[in-house]
Amino acid sequence: MRHIMVTGGAGFIGSNFVRYMLQNYPAYNIVVYDKLTYAGRLENLQDVAEAFEGRYAFVKGDICDADRVEQTIKQHRIDTLINFAAETHVDRSLVEPGSFIQTDVYGTYVLLEAARKFELERYHQISTDEVYGQVLDGRSTEADHLEPRSPYAASKASGDLMVLAYQESWNLPITITRGSNNIGPYQYPEKVVPLFTTNAIDDRPLPVYGDGKQMRDYQYVLDHCTGIDTVLHKGVLGEIYNVGTGSEITNIEMTKIILHTLGKSENLIQYVEDRPGHDRRYALDISKLCALGWNSTVPCEAAIEQTVHWYVANAWWWQPIKNGELYKAYYAQQYAQRLEKGAAVG
Repeated sequence: MRHIMVTGGAGFIGSNFVRYMLQNYPAYNIVVYDKLTYAGRLENLQDVAEAFEGRYAFVKGDICDADRVEQTIKQHRIDTLINFAAETHVDRSLVEPGSFIQTDVYGTYVLLEAARKFELERYHQISTDEVYGQVLDGRSTEADHLEPRSPYAASKASGDLMVLAYQESWNLPITITRGSNNIGPYQYPEKVVPLFTTNAIDDRPLPVYGDGKQMRDYQYVLDHCTGIDTVLHKGVLGEIYNVGTGSEITNIEMTKIILHTLGKSENLIQYVEDRPGHDRRYALDISKLCALGWNSTVPCEAAIEQTVHWYVANAWWWQPIKNGELYKAYYAQQYAQRLEKGAAVG
């Protein structure tokens, strides 16, 4: 594993992973392959491009473009492919499910075909705890049935099954990690923690879905990166590994931690209409990964606090996004009516 292609490497988790790997493995070369959709931004990697010139390269491309994928693998002598590329936001999947199927399912197929054709040493798939569906009791293990409840979760579950099928059919050397709710630097502010943080900084309402008692495992992104690293170097081929903190908090608790960290009033909280099929609880059993010698080091509350501090210190990154017409249109579509109804009820 010396020449690594990271698809979706200009996105949130991908860019953090690329930075982490280049910092920790001086012998590795990384090629980021990214379409640069709204959530994939070169700004996420500008320090990487400067600090690791010679070991880092960027290729703009769509994972659904087989010719471009194969050209990149050949040109950069890729031996390992790590797929972060995905449409990831549940709310968007409820409005436009087709793009999720195209990227998360067909795009995964294209990458698997390339990995098979060029006989890569490893194909690693980044997945999510949402493929298990809501878990009202206990914790999801890697052997559990998949019960996705949103188009996003279904598209990721489909990608996982395709990866496993290629391992069974052609003995492709694969591994899969299923992560919990990641938070941290460079997360596009449509996701709840950066959305609520930046809204609170600007003294705007924080639209909490339903009663706010949905439970999530909020994991700091660099904690997640160390888990992926462990699987890449110590994981068993053909296996799946859950990556999380092993604990959960409610969304309203998360919201109050953000407000407390910023010194803002809880009056900014506004309960709004819940989204369709909103999973009540996710909970991962992480014992399989811990057996490889890995442990989560950042509890949920600390992860939220560290994330808030990053957004406070990096307004240069998120303010242009939130002031852009594309983001404003999305926010109005997603929250305008909900906030208006919520205010009326209140």
